Amino acid sequence: MISNSNSYAIPPRVVRPSASYARGRDGAQRQQRSGSIKRLVLNNEGRVKLDPSSDRGFYDFPRFVTHVDDAFLQTLTELYRSRIPPDSEVLDLMSSWVSHLPPEIKYKRVVGHGLNAAELARNSRLDSFFVKDLNEDPFFEIGDESFDAIICTVSVQYLQNPEDVFAEIYRMLRPGGLCIMSFSNRMFYEKAIAAWRDGSAVSRVQLVVQYFQCIEGFTAPEVIRGNIQISSSDKPSNPVEWLLGLFRASQRDPFYAVIAYRNFKPI
Repeated sequence: MISNSNSYAIPPRVVRPSASYARGRDGAQRQQRSGSIKRLVLNNEGRVKLDPSSDRGFYDFPRFVTHVDDAFLQTLTELYRSRIPPDSEVLDLMSSWVSHLPPEIKYKRVVGHGLNAAELARNSRLDSFFVKDLNEDPFFEIGDESFDAIICTVSVQYLQNPEDVFAEIYRMLRPGGLCIMSFSNRMFYEKAIAAWRDGSAVSRVQLVVQYFQCIEGFTAPEVIRGNIQISSSDKPSNPVEWLLGLFRASQRDPFYAVIAYRNFKPI
């Protein structure tokens, strides 16, 4: 169940600084093989989760549900349809039992990453998958320039070292490849980082924008916001029905996506 309560009893802990800034040869080597991080976006307090227990343990039980409503998912699928070309190689980060890619489009390869093997095994769009906790180790054993597109659906709020993850996204993308980060206002409250929990819709969008901007080489991030619109032709003649329809529309999960390309946006 998604919680919006701030009364979670487990005390928070401060996580380590971004791993690519760790001292020593290993940290330097990892920084060199990833994209160049220009600055840290989060301070230590912003990385804190209310529940400091292992994310692997939290996601150990499979959840075969969608965490946002159908309108959000339809918008997301249409966005993928318009931005990810057929025959692309796609990495679905922090994925689950469904990837929301358009069913009629064939991709060369879709690789899934997540925290629950049972959910990933159920995902029919995946050609392969792997399980990894990015908050324990934000680096991937994947070659440079391996993918044309990297997607992440309603999960960016859980990253405690987003600078490292976005640096790795840059490294794994081919030049001209794109990354689509989509999110709403839903979350597992106790597992979201403080910078996300304590923010507003506007500040969360800006946070993801800054994640891209802190990596040398991404294009200027593009923000897409789903808008609630009821055209005059769709308005019921009965004012009560129209007001009820407007109320139902206002209860939909808001849609946000931030998109950036490695080096350039293809024409």
